[in-house]
Amino acid sequence: MTGSRRKGRSLALQALYELDCTGHKPDDVLPRLAREEQTPEGVVAFARELVKGVLENRTRIDSVIARYAPAFPVEQIAVIDRNILRLAIFEVLLDNKVPMKAAINEAVDLARAFGSDSSPKFVNGVLGSVAAEVSR
Repeated sequence: MTGSRRKGRSLALQALYELDCTGHKPDDVLPRLAREEQTPEGVVAFARELVKGVLENRTRIDSVIARYAPAFPVEQIAVIDRNILRLAIFEVLLDNKVPMKAAINEAVDLARAFGSDSSPKFVNGVLGSVAAEVSR
């Protein structure tokens, strides 16, 4: 199950990235990406849940990012980093199905795979600050 959830997060991240950069419709992006990768339906369903949750709560999620990364206006954060943060914050603060530590580790892994050299440290720092506040 862990492998399929990881693949689902990766697929969701790719969809969120594309949606953030283009005017494409969410209902078109995810199915196309899934077809291109020949992704199993269970993985697609998990990714769909994540994308939907992030999109429905984006304003709230972005306010959390702005609070914990005040030196970086949300719209100026690298698109990939911004969407990794959105995904992780959705999972830990709103979806509550994943332990905080696991969500942070998954986000850092996504940052290593898709981001720049500085992405893992940035993502870990922001999410670590969120985790510290939440656990108080």
